[in-house]
Amino acid sequence: MSVYLDHAATTPMRPEALSAYVEALSLVGNPASIHSTGQRARQLLEESRETVATSLGCDPIEVIFTSGGTESINMALKGLYWARNTAAERPVVLVAGGEHHATIDTVEWLAAHDGAEVRELPLDDEGMLQPAVLDSALSQCASDCAVVSVIFGNNEVGTIQPVVELARVAASHGVPLHVDAVAAYGYVPIDVAQIRRASESAGDSGLVALSVSAHKIGGPVGVGALYLARTATVEPLLHGGGQQRNVRSGTQDVAGAVAFAAASRIACASMSSESARLRDLRDDLIAQVQSTVPEAQLNGSVEHRLPGNAHFTFPGCEGDSLLFLLDMAGVAVSTGSACQAGVPEPSHVLQAMGRSERDARGALRITLGHTTTRDDVAAFVAALPGAYANAAKAGLSDRDVSRR
Repeated sequence: MSVYLDHAATTPMRPEALSAYVEALSLVGNPASIHSTGQRARQLLEESRETVATSLGCDPIEVIFTSGGTESINMALKGLYWARNTAAERPVVLVAGGEHHATIDTVEWLAAHDGAEVRELPLDDEGMLQPAVLDSALSQCASDCAVVSVIFGNNEVGTIQPVVELARVAASHGVPLHVDAVAAYGYVPIDVAQIRRASESAGDSGLVALSVSAHKIGGPVGVGALYLARTATVEPLLHGGGQQRNVRSGTQDVAGAVAFAAASRIACASMSSESARLRDLRDDLIAQVQSTVPEAQLNGSVEHRLPGNAHFTFPGCEGDSLLFLLDMAGVAVSTGSACQAGVPEPSHVLQAMGRSERDARGALRITLGHTTTRDDVAAFVAALPGAYANAAKAGLSDRDVSRR
């Protein structure tokens, strides 16, 4: 039986969410229809919206259901940029280094197609964006800045950002902040109303948008949500029907929302105990890796870290080689790096943290979730030394192989 330690990519559906999903799929009715069948679907949809809103600490009207985290991020960044840049008066977009590609590719599209001036904010060596760095950047360009975006908990190295402080800086300069909380949602507390109060966010400045996804917490793939403050104005990506505040048109996925809500309810109810359990397993895994493979280097913040995340670099080998060897041993993990045309690429997150390209190529991400056991951790630790020894023998893919 294989060991699954790639929960940051997706986590198995919770039985309760799967059951709710299947039951809701059997129901007929468009929630926009006014007959009783449609209104029953509407009731289930709005009850699910209330559940997700409670998990985020916001009002139900501020929850926009989407097809996932990627759409939520696109909707927030493009929508805010277009709404605030109608006369090309605010072309600047500030993005922290090491963001998820859903953010990177979105702002690069805005640069290529809409003239956005994307400025990357440097991270410290733990992968954290310091509030002073954002404050310095906004001191120079606040009047020209359409939006700031930062990830709540880095999906690769696990570092949790000082979101309240970053939101306070954005609010003090009158600029809206979007937060990618896809990796953090369900694992650390998120209360947008509290963040807005603590950071003195007001109107359409400070934290106004936050993206989450169902399949990271045991819900179905293809469902997500965008918290969008009722005071925020965005230009919609989709037109036709005006469902969901005229922000996202289209017939809404009732079954997906119901399953999302079921997973959210369980994840939030068990967050305190489950996060403590995952931290304990993670810390044990980190200690055992550092004991059995002393060369391994832990990346990201030790103190401010997602509870189920352990991220290492292994010198002298490709992370992909290590991944494949572990997979052959029955352990599924991730590198966190992108591969294009079969060519291994270094971790852009580690490079944003100041690591060299060579060091960034030996990355391995191990992420734990609600199905992870101590036996899973033990199986990984047992397989790792042999996999690393063989990966190190293979070396880096750019080594000179023309001579024996």
